[in-house]
Amino acid sequence: MTLSIAVTSGKGGVGKTNTAVNLAISLGQSGKNVLLFDADFGLANVHVLLGTKPIKSVADFLDGKCTMEESITKFSDNLSILSGGSGLTELLNLDNKRRHQILSGISNLSRNIDYLIVDCPAGAAESTLFFTSASDIAIVVLVEEPTSFLDAYALIKAANLEARVKNFAVAVNMAENKNMAKNSFEKFREIAIRFLDVNLHYAGMIPHSKDIKRAVTQRKPVTLG
Repeated sequence: MTLSIAVTSGKGGVGKTNTAVNLAISLGQSGKNVLLFDADFGLANVHVLLGTKPIKSVADFLDGKCTMEESITKFSDNLSILSGGSGLTELLNLDNKRRHQILSGISNLSRNIDYLIVDCPAGAAESTLFFTSASDIAIVVLVEEPTSFLDAYALIKAANLEARVKNFAVAVNMAENKNMAKNSFEKFREIAIRFLDVNLHYAGMIPHSKDIKRAVTQRKPVTLG
């Protein structure tokens, strides 16, 4: 049985894609079969962080040029990528019928997938709300600053009111230390549950690290050493 995880954020620049990539790699390293789906259609950059260049993308599958299996790129023994395609404007305005087509294609794959990690677009875009509501777990990545909190709140509100998502895991990225990260989460949670009927769970923190920044620049995920 596949467990699907949507990785989201209220705004760009908070490390959402880097979180999704390293989560996928870590799960693969534990022996699980992982499919990392870049759902940021037309603006996909998962492959950039992985330092690879997929030959095909989800656009080729939607256009009938290949099967879903053929559109997937193998990265390592346990990790494969389904790219959203870069610079493809036709992917920016997919409707729910086409999004359902993608999910159907993934669910009908003959391969065994333990985890489906979906890197969603930043903000409360229609694609983000769709894939978040369709996933088993929704992770919201934020950083310890007011604009990130406001945008993350707006995303959770939209996902709750429009897509009926109630449970969210929150990961604090670029944190100074564990205590500050946990305190930031508690402050954010207090505000969110005061106005919204949602459950927020602390998913942990990712430290502010020169090694992580260097890994992004070098296009080699930090979990690969």
